[in-house]
Amino acid sequence: MGTMLATEIQDEDGELIQLIGSEGEDQLSDVSDLPEELPLLAVRNTVLFPGVLIPITVGRQKSIRVVKQAYKGAKIIGVVTQENPKVDEPTSKDLFKVGTVAKIVKMLVLPDGNTTIIVQGKQRFQVEEFTSESPILKARVTYLTENFPKRQSKEVKAIIQSIRDTANNIMTLNPEIPQEAQVALENIERPSFLVHFLSSNINTEAKEKQTLLETNDGVERATKLLQYLLKERQMLELKNEIQNKVHTDIDQQQRDYFLRQQMKVLQNELGEEGPEQEVEALRKKGENKKWPDKVRQHFTKELSKILRMNSMAAEYPIALNYAEIMVDLPWANYSEDQLDLVLAKKILDADHYGLEKVKDRILEYLAVLKLKNDLKGPILCLYGPPGVGKTSLGRSIAKALGRQYVRMSLGGVHDEAEIRGHRKTYVGAMMGKILLHIKKSETSNPVFVLDEIDKVNANFRGDPSSALLEVLDPEQNFEFTDNFLEVPYDLSKVLFVATANSLDTIQPALRDRMEIIEVTGYTIEEKVEIAKKHLIPKQKKEHGLKDKDLSFDTKSIRFIIEGYTRESGVRNLERTLGAVIRSAAKSLAMEKPYEKKVTVQWVEEVLGGKKFDKELYHNNQLAGVVTGLAWTSVGGEILNIESSLSKGKGKLTLSGQLGDVMKESAMAAVSYLKSHAETLEIHHKVFEKYDLHIHVPAGAVPKDGPSAGITMLTALASLYTQRRVRNKLAMTGEITLKGHVLPVGGIKEKILAAKRSGIKEIILSKKNEKDVKEIGDHYIKGVHFHYVDQAKEVLDLALMETKVPNALKIEWED
Repeated sequence: MGTMLATEIQDEDGELIQLIGSEGEDQLSDVSDLPEELPLLAVRNTVLFPGVLIPITVGRQKSIRVVKQAYKGAKIIGVVTQENPKVDEPTSKDLFKVGTVAKIVKMLVLPDGNTTIIVQGKQRFQVEEFTSESPILKARVTYLTENFPKRQSKEVKAIIQSIRDTANNIMTLNPEIPQEAQVALENIERPSFLVHFLSSNINTEAKEKQTLLETNDGVERATKLLQYLLKERQMLELKNEIQNKVHTDIDQQQRDYFLRQQMKVLQNELGEEGPEQEVEALRKKGENKKWPDKVRQHFTKELSKILRMNSMAAEYPIALNYAEIMVDLPWANYSEDQLDLVLAKKILDADHYGLEKVKDRILEYLAVLKLKNDLKGPILCLYGPPGVGKTSLGRSIAKALGRQYVRMSLGGVHDEAEIRGHRKTYVGAMMGKILLHIKKSETSNPVFVLDEIDKVNANFRGDPSSALLEVLDPEQNFEFTDNFLEVPYDLSKVLFVATANSLDTIQPALRDRMEIIEVTGYTIEEKVEIAKKHLIPKQKKEHGLKDKDLSFDTKSIRFIIEGYTRESGVRNLERTLGAVIRSAAKSLAMEKPYEKKVTVQWVEEVLGGKKFDKELYHNNQLAGVVTGLAWTSVGGEILNIESSLSKGKGKLTLSGQLGDVMKESAMAAVSYLKSHAETLEIHHKVFEKYDLHIHVPAGAVPKDGPSAGITMLTALASLYTQRRVRNKLAMTGEITLKGHVLPVGGIKEKILAAKRSGIKEIILSKKNEKDVKEIGDHYIKGVHFHYVDQAKEVLDLALMETKVPNALKIEWED
């Protein structure tokens, strides 16, 4: 309800005028002395109801003429409301057609020239016709009678009581309504006057009040009024509820502020740091950081945000932790590189035996860095079998360069957030492992080993290998953006060294970003040297033995390598040496006598019989048996291809767990023999009358690959011709149907396996000659190589003219 709900006003003479008329409604309903034509007073945003007194300020000239003319006469005017309150000079078209006859009770002329009149509503009327527009508005009207039942039903009583209660509630909720209004409301007995009085003062639009005035049925008017009152009460209740909440929040903030001030005083007394001191300490740390302007601006903005926060808020420790991480990161803090190439080479050689390719690449990087003083870190990928020292090589590289060393294991990582981190909005969010390790190293150019990069998994959480694309791309990693950090960080000076056992599972785009360096398995000779220089001293130290307590000779070490380990690396060799040394340590601790020099007999006593037997070379006394060379994950081996003929219908049998590629090599060899049978003096009916069986021992070991192609061809040619194969000869190479010999891999391991078995001559594809040249001369000493392009050259070199003893007589019927 509006602020106009007052009970009296004061005139210029100090006389109080009641706004609620004292005359009864019967007097108000007496309209016999009212004229048929009324002068009209147009009002804005105001609706006059019968029985109600209201003040009206008159300012328009036409309205002032109406008031003054009426005040001189019977003081009766018709009050009508404008449809559009913005019209300054309303005409008959701008007025509602229902208004209220009013009697001017008092007229007050104000100092500003305006006139205020106090009018009391008498009776509603309906405009039938406008009779004059100028100088004043006049209209012929019909008076409307009040239609309110004198005998009230229960429903009407309930409506009136609801109106009265709702009005009282509104007065209680609205502190702007004076207390006298509630007293006046209680003194109104007539229901019709109660409805008119509240309709005039309800806080609603003039159009809605006009609707109430135009409603002829009194009960219907009362029902509409109740709806408006209920709506106003709801609005006031909602307003008060909002104000109470805001008031409570302000009170809580004042309370928190007071408590924080007390805490600040207590912290100062105890010498503890408060939020301001923490932020100031971070600001001082930030001033010493060598970060880009954008990062510095971002950090300053975060500190300002922290100062505006309530230190008891849940976001405060998160924001403070973020700022602490920013200052803890080693922005542009680079360690000084050790640029002495001779010293670096000594360190690399001292820590690892062999691995010349990797060492040369690191020395090349150092050399360029020494000349240029600024070089992006290379991204290397060491690829090779387990246990060959790929991971430990990263530590040696760091030692040689004089840099910090960090290692991140990627095995089983399946969440992209492990690389890029989580956004700060998540509970428990943190940086990715890349920046966490950089922070741990305290420098921005460490040697960073990404171990087992081939074992990264992708699932619904994302693909970590795709996240690594940005990390390992020199064109992008100078602005690596972690989700948690939100600002770019320069990784371009980091020397990334990835390790992998297989390249097949590495995403092609990721593989393309890395410089692949193959780390092959160690030879027997290399393992002997590694055992002497590294493994045995390390195991002695770990088991508390001194050099004088135990010694190994080359023979015993070689015996352990060949008889008890079969691997490319040296992990099992180290464990086996540890078992031998523990046996000596036990005897020493128990003060029992023992041999201080390890012998083959002592090794067998401690470790038992040999676990592995190396493949032996078969002599050339049998036709159809040829020595091939194979590569395995634990090094090279010789591979004996055996073949035999038996009378039958030309059936081909392959055995020895051969893979598809190896089976196809055997078929290609048979097809080549058939097409060149006449040249080799083999009758074509032999292939129809005899069954052929090819077997590759050992039967329990799966075998595959194309490198046994020329070995199978030579074995079959020897079998069908019963000619001897050259003594102590081995071979490896792929064969085509047209007889071309193609190159194969694993040459170093294969040659060393052949040498260990006493092979003197090896047949290889001419395209493998470059691989042999990369092997050290001391490894191939005593072995003669034959390089061929055609299968005919293989057979000319391998087959002798003499037949084998007890040669098989191959017969057939024409």
